[in-house]
Amino acid sequence: MRTGKRGVTTAAVAVVCAVTVLAAPGTAFADPGPSPSPSSGAPAAAPGKDLEAVRKKLDALYRAAAAATEEYNAAEEKAEQQNARIVELAKKIVKGQEKLDGLKDRAGAAARSQYRTGGLPDGAKLVLSDDPEDFLDGTGRVLQGQRATKGLLGELTRAQEDLETFAADASARFKELEANRKAKARARKKVEQQIAAAEKLESELEKEEKERLARLEKEAQARAQTAWLDSGILEDLDAGATERGRKAVEYATAQIGKPYQWGAEGPSSYDCSGLTSQAWVAAGQAIPRTSQQQWKQLRHVDIKDMRPGDLIIYFDDASHVGMYVGDGSMVHAPRPGRSITLAGAGSMPILGVVRPDRERTPGQ
Repeated sequence: MRTGKRGVTTAAVAVVCAVTVLAAPGTAFADPGPSPSPSSGAPAAAPGKDLEAVRKKLDALYRAAAAATEEYNAAEEKAEQQNARIVELAKKIVKGQEKLDGLKDRAGAAARSQYRTGGLPDGAKLVLSDDPEDFLDGTGRVLQGQRATKGLLGELTRAQEDLETFAADASARFKELEANRKAKARARKKVEQQIAAAEKLESELEKEEKERLARLEKEAQARAQTAWLDSGILEDLDAGATERGRKAVEYATAQIGKPYQWGAEGPSSYDCSGLTSQAWVAAGQAIPRTSQQQWKQLRHVDIKDMRPGDLIIYFDDASHVGMYVGDGSMVHAPRPGRSITLAGAGSMPILGVVRPDRERTPGQ
């Protein structure tokens, strides 16, 4: 199928406009608004209820929200990459159309020139020539003209094929972007539902129960940290940090006290992977945005080899991440309603440890 100038240029403009609309940041990192009651149906917690059961339920809800947040972050990151690719293709389409127009103008000029000289091919004119010397001199020009014409036709064909390829690629990328937009919307809805359920559950607690619940949370974290330390994990731990590791730790700890905000990358609020990714950007090392991709793409190290600046990935689904700062502690953005804080590195189930940089520590 051949594509006319008007149609292709219009398509390129439409692609850029569509990208602009889909890439609009309006709701990307907004606070979750009111949403319908989640299907999970969080149980009410009237006075006298088992607060340990409430704590576990809240933990499950916020963990589900964290997993959905990382889904959203992954979709957001992919959308940005797709947007950039579509814009790049749109630019190629416009340039390709300009090139094709120029080639068509050259071909038209050649046709008009032939018409003005009687419409006879150069070869026929030479055969009919009465002057043998003119015939021989002109042979070279005929061959050059034939090669030029052949080259022009070849360029026209390639330019048309390139243009059609760019247009098809842009159409496919646009479909991917639309599918990703829907995935992002689904992830956002999941985040909002889980947070709404947790907030509803907490709102039904009396003041005294909320205070007791906060103590239960701290006690559970302390028990987990104690068990982790009692395992002897720190006995042979190399605590030396690299220069970039120190910069990452300095950045992350400087954010202590700022609120958790799902989908946020600073500077006023962060989610867990937003904090760790931005800390390493500040240290001069770009790393994946989400905790799952940090787990998949960064180099794994044994816990006994952990050093400040390394990232600790938590839970089997890699839905949470913190940064090790030394002495058995890590800094992290915990969950909605909490602020960035220091906590025991073993206060949650550890999936593993990853290292953003390969720089050696001093003395190694």
